[in-house]
Amino acid sequence: MGGWIVIKKIGRYMMIVAACSLLLGMTVGCGTKEEKAQTAKPVMAPGPAETAAPVAALPAARPVVPEKKADDAGIAVEVDGVKMTKAQLNAEVKQKLTLLKDQIPAERLEQARAEIRKGLVDEFVMRTLLNKEVAAKKVTAGEKEITEVLDGMKAQLPSGKTMDDLMKKNGIDIAKMREEIGMNIKMDKLVMQELGGKVKVTDKEISDFYEKNREKFMKPESVHARHLLVAKAPEDTNKTKAEKKAKAEELRKKLRAGADFADLAAKNSDDPSKQNGGDLGTFARGQMVKPFEDAAFSQQQNAIGPVVETDFGFHIIQVLEHQTAHVVKLDGETKKRITAFLERQKLQGAFDGMMKRLKAGANILVYGK
Repeated sequence: MGGWIVIKKIGRYMMIVAACSLLLGMTVGCGTKEEKAQTAKPVMAPGPAETAAPVAALPAARPVVPEKKADDAGIAVEVDGVKMTKAQLNAEVKQKLTLLKDQIPAERLEQARAEIRKGLVDEFVMRTLLNKEVAAKKVTAGEKEITEVLDGMKAQLPSGKTMDDLMKKNGIDIAKMREEIGMNIKMDKLVMQELGGKVKVTDKEISDFYEKNREKFMKPESVHARHLLVAKAPEDTNKTKAEKKAKAEELRKKLRAGADFADLAAKNSDDPSKQNGGDLGTFARGQMVKPFEDAAFSQQQNAIGPVVETDFGFHIIQVLEHQTAHVVKLDGETKKRITAFLERQKLQGAFDGMMKRLKAGANILVYGK
């Protein structure tokens, strides 16, 4: 369990969860990293990814609670008479550290332990207050609603991963999972009550956000290109390299004479992109090796360029489209993304306001380590 809040839409619910809160926190983006398949392109060089419109989760204000002297009864935190013992807290800290041990350098272990402890205390305060509010307002979460969210979570899992895999890794079972989801649905409903039952983003709010953040919607210069590769090998002799370059030159002649690029690439290219007729899609500067990039960004559109040599081999490049740097228009897709971002801001604000109100009316005591 963590000490800050993220908001993620799963199905029709905006899940408001503590970051790293059991498995749900993992699914919506906590610090535990799942392996992602990487498809390497021979001509791709390391470089920064293109920045999209902002869609990041927003951090919430952490609970402010007084630190008291050590409690002789072994209590770590108390909220309106509901207590968490030091033994319970220490056990949860140990469990969390065990789950994250491979990600924490030895020199940061004590710092991580302190951060995890604070996060668990903060979350206990939050959950206790929310449980009390849920009971007072008689907010419920039905089994059908829980199943809907669970199905939505499954759909967002990385390829090859299952819910069983993640639950096993996090040491929880399906009953605890459903309990967590149910709590978050209730939290969602409480926040919606704070907002009067709906989250409304106006056209003016969308346009104002767009105008104030135009730099975030800047797309860099890019080209859409396809290529044919005659690959080199480390053991190639000068003679072999010359033969391969001659082969590339011959293929280029065929293309300039009118041969179908996709067909020729499919039959002759040594690059995985041959499956797509040599199409590499759209890329910006810094994403390809330098000789390839220089050629692609300097060629005339649709022209069959000269043979270009890189460490991978000999390339024949055709640029299908060349776009200059520009600001993304405020069209349907951009409006959709801004709307989702502003909705999360409003939900976050409502959640923070609700927590401030609940804490103001509660007796919260946090004791020493």
